[in-house]
Amino acid sequence: MYRSHTNGQLRLADVNEEVTLSGWVQKVRDKGFMIWVDLRDRYGITQLMFDADRTDAAVLETAKTLGREFVIQVKGKVIERQSKNPNIDTGEIEVLVSDLTVLNQAKTPPFTIEDETDGGEELRMQYRYLDIRRNPVKESLIFRHKVTQEVRNYLSSDGFIEVETPYLIKSTPEGARDFVVPSRMNEGQFYALPQSPQTFKQLLMVGGMDKYFQIVKCFRDEDLRADRQPEFTQIDCEMAFIEQEDILNAFEGLTRHLLKEVNGVEVGAFPRMQYDDAMRLYGNDKPDIRFGMEFGELNEVAQHKDFGVFNNAELVVGIAVPGGNSHTRKEIDNIIKWVKRPQVGALGMVYARCNDDGSFKSSVDKFYNQEDLAKWAEVTGAKPGDLICLLSGDTNKVRAQLSALRMEMAERLGLRKPNEFAPLWVVDFPLLELDEETGHYHAMHHPFTSPKPGQLELLETNPGGVKANAYDLVLNGNEIGGGSIRIHDKQIQATMLKHLGFSEEEAKAQFGFLMDAFEYGAPPHGGLAFGLDRLVAILGGQETIRDFIAFPKNNSGRDVMIDAPAPIDDEQLTELSLKLNLKV
Repeated sequence: MYRSHTNGQLRLADVNEEVTLSGWVQKVRDKGFMIWVDLRDRYGITQLMFDADRTDAAVLETAKTLGREFVIQVKGKVIERQSKNPNIDTGEIEVLVSDLTVLNQAKTPPFTIEDETDGGEELRMQYRYLDIRRNPVKESLIFRHKVTQEVRNYLSSDGFIEVETPYLIKSTPEGARDFVVPSRMNEGQFYALPQSPQTFKQLLMVGGMDKYFQIVKCFRDEDLRADRQPEFTQIDCEMAFIEQEDILNAFEGLTRHLLKEVNGVEVGAFPRMQYDDAMRLYGNDKPDIRFGMEFGELNEVAQHKDFGVFNNAELVVGIAVPGGNSHTRKEIDNIIKWVKRPQVGALGMVYARCNDDGSFKSSVDKFYNQEDLAKWAEVTGAKPGDLICLLSGDTNKVRAQLSALRMEMAERLGLRKPNEFAPLWVVDFPLLELDEETGHYHAMHHPFTSPKPGQLELLETNPGGVKANAYDLVLNGNEIGGGSIRIHDKQIQATMLKHLGFSEEEAKAQFGFLMDAFEYGAPPHGGLAFGLDRLVAILGGQETIRDFIAFPKNNSGRDVMIDAPAPIDDEQLTELSLKLNLKV
């Protein structure tokens, strides 16, 4: 056998035991007459000792040839370590080596395999198999496994059945672009990789499966960022014979279970916030409620003077930054520069200092007196020592800009603590969203979302005012899950598709199979999908998902380790009937 124990297993109780260990060489310290080697595997590090007085000369000479990341096997006796290391679990012992076998030599790695490495992100992604040996990445992948197991166990114990759905499906317009797969046997035709198993899980409800879940890969050909990959994993769930309240209770229970079992954190009932309130108070539909700085709308107290910037704005809105009056003028100028960055897009920022004596000093004292500024403080909830930051402009734009500023100030003030968790439900989303470029409505979630009860008739008269029977689960300012009650009636589904611009022929071609299934007794049903990558990252105290994915893509959607995507040869193109199309 290659090993009798792992490198994180031996303790003082094992002294004098003969053991066999295998692993990678982490570090070599050669004193000539004595050599120490740190041997690493997934489980930890064991110190090996080669002693000129007690180790065979040939073994000692071989030990002198060892380099970093060599794969070796050793046999020897566990002895008590004279200079103990309290920082590792095996720090009270070492192994006096009697036999050494080099299983594989290794080139010098392009970066150090240490917790704090000298390798840049792109280099580490190119050699991801080496990066996985580092504790932070290894522990993140083990953490993901733990979360996934807890999810499976919880849902299975609650009566959910895990069912696999197809990866080769039909392309449907769900918002993002599909990855398409050419069919060799069906010339000129294509499969698509699923953006979600949406229609299949609805068909499982028609099939009577009642409670379904799947931990499933999904694919979207869209622009990337830190928390988005072209392939991602969902915890996909669906339930039949339920209402919205049943869904919220079921998956609030799962989230509370994960927080307790994985993080040791107990939370009470999740707050529920209407979409309109989230936008009004926080400027986005996934608010971070670990801290305050709620928006105050100041039109009534700021548009009565001769300050044209405010008077011409659709909305004047502000936040009170706690303790912000301690900022210097230079620091405030830097904040103003920050909001004027193209990524935020504000034209400027007005501010008011709330002095400890109750007086105010603003950047627009020419237009506003102390009484006016006191009203600003009242609306924003500002206290002495705070800084009031105001933006103005078109309602939707300025809310998004102030939301970005709120999150930035919270980050600077250390208010976004990764070990604090504040979940909430956002409910009552608009059913439809207006595309300002085309003037057409599209589904805010997807075309299968049901309107709130009693609002179907509004589709004809006020489509923008219809609320969806939809909900998002938000954790620490991130959407970790979302879903809806589905349409289960063929006529209602046809009406919905009509309002989304589908002709009767297009609706039948795209979704005829689903509407046909509804004619065979579809139960009321609904569901939710968690983004597993993002959920795991947040539970792990981070917001970037890459270290929780074994082999992630970079910001360009490339796998730099295997160099994909890549061209395919002419013979394959010909087989797929693609060569002519590509030349055109």
